[in-house]
Amino acid sequence: MSKVAIVYWSGTGNTEAMAKAIEEGAKAAGAEVSLLEVESFRASTTPEYDGLLFGCPAMGDEVLEEGSFEPVFTDAEKHLSGKPVALFGSYGWGGGAWMESWVERTQGDGAKLFSDGLIVENAPGDEELAACRKLGEDFVKSL
Repeated sequence: MSKVAIVYWSGTGNTEAMAKAIEEGAKAAGAEVSLLEVESFRASTTPEYDGLLFGCPAMGDEVLEEGSFEPVFTDAEKHLSGKPVALFGSYGWGGGAWMESWVERTQGDGAKLFSDGLIVENAPGDEELAACRKLGEDFVKSL
C-alpha cells in the first residue's frame, strides 16, 4: 500500500475542497493518505511518504502563500529529489503563472513531477472536483 501526503494551505476553502477530493481519489486507489494543513506538516517527514501532493492557491502577484505555505515548502524542497510530487491549487485572477513557476521550481528540486499542476479558477464545481479525484487516483496508481 502506498503512503501519500496531501499538504495544503487554503484561505477561502477552495484549495481545501480540492485537497479533500484528491484524498477521496487517492484512498479509492488504495493509498494510505495523510491529509495535512500545511501548519501540521513537518518537512522532515517527507522521506516517510511514497509521494506528496502539495496544494496552494495563487496569492498576491501570483505567488505561493508566503506566511505559512512558502516556509514549509522551502524546507520540504531539500527532500524532493527523486520523490513523486503533484501540485494543485486555485486562483481568482491571472492565468496560472504561479503554477508555472511552482512547477519549474519543483522540477529544479529534482522531484518526479506527476503533471503540470492542476489549477481551478475560484471554487471547484462538480467537474473540477471529479478532476481532483482523478488526480488523486492516477497519482497513486503511478507510484
